[in-house]
Amino acid sequence: MNIRFAIASDLHIALPETIDAEAKRFHLTQFSIPALEVVLQHLQNLNLDFLLLPGDLTQDGEILNHCWLKTQLEKLPFPVYVIPGNHDIPSIKGNEDIIAFQDFPLYYQKCGYQSATKNLDYTCEIAPNLQLVALNSNNFDGDGKQQGYLKDEQFSWLEQTLANLTDKLVLLMIHHNVIEHLPQQSTHILGRRYMLDNAPRLLSILEKYGVKLIFTGHLHIQDVAKYGDIQEITTGSLITYPHPYRILTLTRDRLIIESHHITKLPEMDDFAEFSQKWMGDRSFSFMMMMLTSPPLNLKEEKAKEYAPILRNFWADIAHGDKQFDFPQFPPEINKYFQAFGAIDEQGKPVKKDNNTIIEL
Repeated sequence: MNIRFAIASDLHIALPETIDAEAKRFHLTQFSIPALEVVLQHLQNLNLDFLLLPGDLTQDGEILNHCWLKTQLEKLPFPVYVIPGNHDIPSIKGNEDIIAFQDFPLYYQKCGYQSATKNLDYTCEIAPNLQLVALNSNNFDGDGKQQGYLKDEQFSWLEQTLANLTDKLVLLMIHHNVIEHLPQQSTHILGRRYMLDNAPRLLSILEKYGVKLIFTGHLHIQDVAKYGDIQEITTGSLITYPHPYRILTLTRDRLIIESHHITKLPEMDDFAEFSQKWMGDRSFSFMMMMLTSPPLNLKEEKAKEYAPILRNFWADIAHGDKQFDFPQFPPEINKYFQAFGAIDEQGKPVKKDNNTIIEL
């Protein structure tokens, strides 16, 4: 086995006519199409076996955006496999502008959905002895509210599927995070919505059948996290600093991960600098919420003092492989933010979020 493939996540494709010019966006949706075009131009020059897109393909499930993306993906010289993100199927029934939940596979029948289940899951052999299992993690409660979890019937389907794949290497692709990529992500008010609600149940099944590789998106950061023998590679968004995508080489016993970043666009040479500043300019309210929420619970006055110092904190998180130290903070607060850095279990610096080798 010697497979070369790529991952790009959270494209949030938005044609100009679908963008609300008045919206106060944290992400650079207006550059979604040129950003994707830069990536695809690079990838087409490589001898790739396939491309994975783990969700949030469109801005908000617009029919126009799904149609545009479908056309672009079908032109590529290598297979593409997709799953929906929360933005791709924002409602069950849809409307004249937005696709319905059950219609998603109709747009991507050439991108894995030739034999999808009613829950939008599928599996297919993507190379000799290599199987992709794609799970839809976007479901709705009785009130029609979207949540990130797997249904009981999806777990049943997954167990039956994996039981028949014991002689193959399995790659699992799902939009929501299954393993925590940030401290207390599954319980923190700002992090838990990016986690799969019933992640422990999924991890138990993956351990049972020896699945070791999970590919996710949703969080818009570069990170590799581990749970036992299971590694989860989450890939940042093409419309969020630092605009990353990955090129990977897979053999029977290792996965080599190499990350690339969009630093300029055809009409913007300083795209990376512009993007980092864009994020920093919009960071204050985000950092205020983080500082005043548990476990820090700072008073608003003190949070306003600290928030400007953390202007680039989330941009650095998104980039991955960063360490943090804010000596101007009280020791316990500095220690809290240091835990978000790229460190191992002993607190030592380690760089594995962008370029690393995972032994299988």
